[in-house]
Amino acid sequence: MRQKTSLSLLCLFTSITTVISDDSSSVSTTRHHPKHNLKLFVFGDSYVDTGNWPKSYGGSWQQPYGITYPGSPSGRFSDGRVLTDYIAGIVGTKSPITYRGWKSGEKKLSMKYGMNFAYGGTGVFNTLVNQPNMTTQIDYFQQFVQQKQDMQLNSSSIAIISVAGNDYATYFTSNHTLKGLPDLTKSIINQLVYNIKRIRKLGVRKIGITAMEPLGCLPQFAVSASYQNCSNTENSLAEFHNQMLVESIKKLNNESDDQSLFVVLDLYNAFSSSLYLQQNVSTGNSKMESLLKPCCQGVSKEYSCGNIDEVTKMTKYRVCGNTNASFFWDMIHPSQHGWLAVSSHLRSSILELL
Repeated sequence: MRQKTSLSLLCLFTSITTVISDDSSSVSTTRHHPKHNLKLFVFGDSYVDTGNWPKSYGGSWQQPYGITYPGSPSGRFSDGRVLTDYIAGIVGTKSPITYRGWKSGEKKLSMKYGMNFAYGGTGVFNTLVNQPNMTTQIDYFQQFVQQKQDMQLNSSSIAIISVAGNDYATYFTSNHTLKGLPDLTKSIINQLVYNIKRIRKLGVRKIGITAMEPLGCLPQFAVSASYQNCSNTENSLAEFHNQMLVESIKKLNNESDDQSLFVVLDLYNAFSSSLYLQQNVSTGNSKMESLLKPCCQGVSKEYSCGNIDEVTKMTKYRVCGNTNASFFWDMIHPSQHGWLAVSSHLRSSILELL
């Protein structure tokens, strides 16, 4: 996904067709007893994409992605599991099959767990990545529901949405200024609310929407401070977006009979709390550097995790010695260890969806 500079920029703000193995203690230990035949439907970007990203584009389908789980690249933008996997574990089900997998005829039986429509690099609106935006992902979902008319969704379905970061990335790579941000945020939130209502009308019982993570803590921004501190500028942008999101979701719930029909999954506080707690238990003189520095990164600034020299076929990235000691996998995405910490902080909110 980050083989080209434009794709790297697009993923600056990114809010992600393998099924979790039953013997995974890191996931199974958090499981809750679900309602009968629980189905999980996922929409959004690389934080929840589990394999829709095209293999021909490389990125998450290249080494060393997937080295922790499942042992080889699976289309996840991490060394292992991502947010979708841990949410599925908490609610007591398995990660659903990807839309790409379903269309290609893979693992037909696993559609009983729902379906993942998320594509890395995408947003509420069109982005620099030529992949299905959220509206198109919902179109796919609608087609799926129409084809499976015998599927009862209302009493046994949950939707997860992780989106919007790439919309901001596209805005800034198009040379827009901070002055237009309030209008952009308003447009993103309005469209997001419309999309949420649409998913609900298609029969999904409850919907979880991620708030934006503390953008300034992503290695992409922390690198300018030698990974010692988060950037307040980008964090302020995330806080503004999240404030508008929370207000809109509260209004939606007030308009419904179920006051917890829509649940905000606070990635901002989950990331911040995870980093703070890990900082307190770290040792040595470079506590923040060990947390904000990615495990996998290019050998120089023109390269990214997974890059290979086209001529020599030499790897142009380095991987840290212990992925379990890293919160971030690459310049944008948490490691499996990072997502486990984040999902632990989100557990109570996730259980509200049951």
